[in-house]
Amino acid sequence: MARDFDIIVYGATGFTGRLVAEYLTQSGAQRWAMAGRSLSKLQEVRDLIGAPADTPLVTANSDDAASLRSLCERTKVVLTTVGPYQLYGNDLVAACAETGTAYVDLCGEPAWMRHMIDAHHETAKRTGARIVFSCGFDSIPFDLGVLALQDAAKAKFGHPMPRVKGRVRKMQGGASGGTVASLKATLAAAAKHPSILGLLINPFALTPGFEGPAQPKGLLPEYDRAIEAWVAPFIMAPINTKNVHRTNFLLGEAYGADFVYDEMMVAPGIGEMGKAAAEAIARMNPLSSDKGPKPGEGPSPEERDAGFYDLLFIGEGAGGERIDCVVTGDKDPGYGSTSKMIAETALCLVEDVAGEGGIWTPGALMGKVLADRLQAKAGLTFRAG
Repeated sequence: MARDFDIIVYGATGFTGRLVAEYLTQSGAQRWAMAGRSLSKLQEVRDLIGAPADTPLVTANSDDAASLRSLCERTKVVLTTVGPYQLYGNDLVAACAETGTAYVDLCGEPAWMRHMIDAHHETAKRTGARIVFSCGFDSIPFDLGVLALQDAAKAKFGHPMPRVKGRVRKMQGGASGGTVASLKATLAAAAKHPSILGLLINPFALTPGFEGPAQPKGLLPEYDRAIEAWVAPFIMAPINTKNVHRTNFLLGEAYGADFVYDEMMVAPGIGEMGKAAAEAIARMNPLSSDKGPKPGEGPSPEERDAGFYDLLFIGEGAGGERIDCVVTGDKDPGYGSTSKMIAETALCLVEDVAGEGGIWTPGALMGKVLADRLQAKAGLTFRAG
């Protein structure tokens, strides 16, 4: 079926969607459109970001399944920033799966993702729809960082590392307002449906039919001898670790059936100061405060430009082998870097990668091709060895 567009950005009038549309405009992308509920708001954002006056605008609404299906039938890839996805994403994923349309989002909602896998993976395989969740800071730098480390380990040692640690060494700029809203929606859903809680605490929630070894919980501060520093819980670990395990699962246990992975945040300071800092981080509850951006809000361009992140991945072998991978990003993680990552992921699906239908992770479907693209265009670096 011929499609009118390569990419439709759904949610282009929201804060992150607008950043994506602005990025596509500035990068000179062709055959793309902006979509949302309100034509007048789409026109306003198109003018605000300096997009060409003839940039196509498409109206669609998350509570109108027919409009979502029509949107899907017009494009090769739907890029959606409309979350929380458990509230607004069901019909869009179903429509993409049914129409063979590729899909990328910024989802950090593992229980919803598992429900979508159960409901639509087989349909997507049949129609050729390549559905890819978590194409922002959660979880691309972590997913591709582990993949790069394992590729380097196989080249150097002839086998993958059975134990990998993800350590957030530095990060300026926090999670987005949409991420916090998604966390709150997930906790509210878990309160109503206890089965959701089971998915949230299961490291293998996204690997139906496969259960690996026991995994570190990462809930308490600890001293990490591998980096000689105190580490604390990392708020995004519950989603990132599940995506990393799903990549391993989709690649046929390429990291090993005994693969163990965790993520922690490195606390500043050494000795007792480091311990105190780790304990302070562990006590922080981002959901208890009304501070920070709301959905639809976000940092200024200056704040986004001042942001960055530095991630260390440590691979440890049974015989004492060690290999590291460092991943960095040049903008704040929740907005500036995320908007570039999801845009380039959508372009990667259009320009670089074919692949079978199904519900994928970025690492399992696009892997090194996407990592190379992000290094060339989106301000990320991957250094393994």
